[in-house]
Amino acid sequence: MTLTFGTDGVRGRAYDELTPADVELLARTACRVLDTDTLVVGTDTRESGPDFVEAICRGAASAGVTPWVMGVVPTPGVAFAAARYRAAGAMVSASHNAYYDNGVKFFAPGGRKLTDEQQHAIEHDLETATVSVGTPEVPVPGDDRVDLVDEYVAWLDTTATGGDANGLRVVVDCANGAASGVAASVLTARGLTVEVINDRPDGTNINRNCGSTDMTGLRARVLETSADLGIAFDGDADRMLAVDRHGDFVDGDQIIGICALDLHQRGRLVDDTVVVTVMTNLGFRLGMAAHGVNVHETPVGDRYVLEALLANQW
Repeated sequence: MTLTFGTDGVRGRAYDELTPADVELLARTACRVLDTDTLVVGTDTRESGPDFVEAICRGAASAGVTPWVMGVVPTPGVAFAAARYRAAGAMVSASHNAYYDNGVKFFAPGGRKLTDEQQHAIEHDLETATVSVGTPEVPVPGDDRVDLVDEYVAWLDTTATGGDANGLRVVVDCANGAASGVAASVLTARGLTVEVINDRPDGTNINRNCGSTDMTGLRARVLETSADLGIAFDGDADRMLAVDRHGDFVDGDQIIGICALDLHQRGRLVDDTVVVTVMTNLGFRLGMAAHGVNVHETPVGDRYVLEALLANQW
């Protein structure tokens, strides 16, 4: 079997390019390479998600690993649970792709993205795998751990420091995806007045004319309601873009710049350094330099950004 990791996991057309049998074998192989006894499993809202979660549970169980099933949860929620319980993680999602695609993102024990070496080891073992997969008609249930979603939401509240959000009016576009069940509660707990749109997933409407891939509706709603801010997630809620009160788009470079300058002004930006990929534009670099903020550059991929942050405690 040949499966190749992209910049963020394995993905393809569900039931065609990537089948439940593929996912089962992938999960079994990943569990062995990652040498874990527990695998935290989450999914976004695609109609193929339950079948793929079940396949992951079969693969994990066949490797002697206990799967903990969180259910629908943002990808960062899986990373959070994996970090908190020193478990490996698997997120069933094709991110910003349409509903008919699906995939799997893995986290190493402790919630870290896989290293190149771990990915290559999984790919190599898959190429030589000859063991048959289980019978789809015989489901292998994982341990129901929806309580971990509540733990994730509670933890998010502890990360918000500085500033007073009371009375701020925000429109949130959940892309009919993984953020649909958690975004409103997280933000209202901080004192924001929240209107949520595109939070009614039906299995096929994830990312469809909504979310961070199509912000037309969010922009219109911010202007209609005179909101202060609009936030748009992608399908698995590990990507966020925004619009300001005037309906102007606020992209990733601007968001990172806002956060970096806020921390810098409050004396909380370690080594006055912000980490970005080579895709970040020159304007960002010039803007940071004008405020005395250093810019450290990594290859494309959030795992490289994370590696730099952790290695230098930035």
